[in-house]
Amino acid sequence: MRRFPKDFAWGTATSSYQIEGGRDSRGETIWDQFAKTPGKVHNQENGDIACNHYNMYKEDVALMKELSIPSYRFSISWARIFPNGDRVVNEEGLQFYENLLDALEESGVTPIVTLYHWDLPQALQDKGGWMNRDIVDEFVYFSETIFNRFGNRVSQWITHNEPWVVTWLGYGAGEHAPGYKDIPSFLKAAHHVLLSHGEVVKRYRELNFTGEIGITLNLNHSYPASNTPESIAAARRADGFLNRWFLDPIYKGEYPADMLTIYKGFSDFSFVQEGDMETISVPFDFLGINYYSVGYSEEKKGDWLGVEGVSGGHRRTAMGWEVYATGLKDLLVRIKDDYANPVIYITENGAAYDDKVENGEVHDPERVEYLYEHLEACLDAIDAGVRLKGYYAWSFLDNFEWAFGYAKRFGIVYVDFHTQQRIPKTSAKWFKQVMETNEVPLPVSTSKN
Repeated sequence: MRRFPKDFAWGTATSSYQIEGGRDSRGETIWDQFAKTPGKVHNQENGDIACNHYNMYKEDVALMKELSIPSYRFSISWARIFPNGDRVVNEEGLQFYENLLDALEESGVTPIVTLYHWDLPQALQDKGGWMNRDIVDEFVYFSETIFNRFGNRVSQWITHNEPWVVTWLGYGAGEHAPGYKDIPSFLKAAHHVLLSHGEVVKRYRELNFTGEIGITLNLNHSYPASNTPESIAAARRADGFLNRWFLDPIYKGEYPADMLTIYKGFSDFSFVQEGDMETISVPFDFLGINYYSVGYSEEKKGDWLGVEGVSGGHRRTAMGWEVYATGLKDLLVRIKDDYANPVIYITENGAAYDDKVENGEVHDPERVEYLYEHLEACLDAIDAGVRLKGYYAWSFLDNFEWAFGYAKRFGIVYVDFHTQQRIPKTSAKWFKQVMETNEVPLPVSTSKN
């Protein structure tokens, strides 16, 4: 049986708005506002209670210890620290994370902290959100506050989770908060998110902490649907849209020329100021990658990007996402080759299925198979020379799945949202074995792609 390296980091991940609840103890976020808008979130559900982790964090950390989870990736709610989007700190909010870190330390669980996982204070959105350049300074101030309080307790930091989702789904497509549908707004917001990443990395260095800091991008490997020149060109545009628009600035200090040509039909890029690209590309320590599915593209005339996503014929999850683990290996090798072989962590990987409780247990063989295939792909990538240092399963708990509300379950632990009972699924017990042994046992049953 193949083994992961001895020092390979294992863990699970969550985010603040998706699990915490504790609505009375924080300010309003863009997701609170978005969830109130009819038709935006399944059943108009929200994160007011979610998994009640704000009150149940001790039980949750005890469960992590029981499941042999060595590392836990979580995010800090900006609106819990600065409820009004100003610079007046809420000590109660800081104390919650202090208490969480205490519990993790007592249980021997290593924290990795994401500074921004989508829950912007609504007060800052009212001033333009990520379209307003002033937000860069606000994010630096928020981050510095967190570093000064927890910088000696946390040795790994992530500035942003999935800038493409924040900016395209939030400002371009309108599927996520704040719900804008405007390509120029997407481009401006994306630039400010990347700029704030660079500024926070610089500030972290200036504060002389000895930990590591990186960024997490959601990426996939973009395949042409056929070998025609049109399909190959469409896949290249899809790759520029999702991957290179964020990878090239942070690693090469420039936006990809082919995408600039397209995007200049929508924006004059006057928001890019002198020195911005140097700041965006300041060296950082690791790249987090969130990988879930695969993309196949063909040309679509009349579409603004000229791309249509098509099926690759693979089996699908409850999200309708195709399962193709080879896409993860191909993506990792491509990043090694194109971006000077950076240190990489898989900061999210997982799948939603229609889990049910039967006789007090939750059997999820499809999720076990999904995890098995993707961990095998990770081993293939390591064998190919990729500097992959860790893997975080998404998610520790079933939770609020953004626009899907509570309709989709990604957790390795089942949550009854009425009683808040936690039930580790078969996948949690299987993943426990992986984390304890550094080996990937064959699932009891396997199917073909």
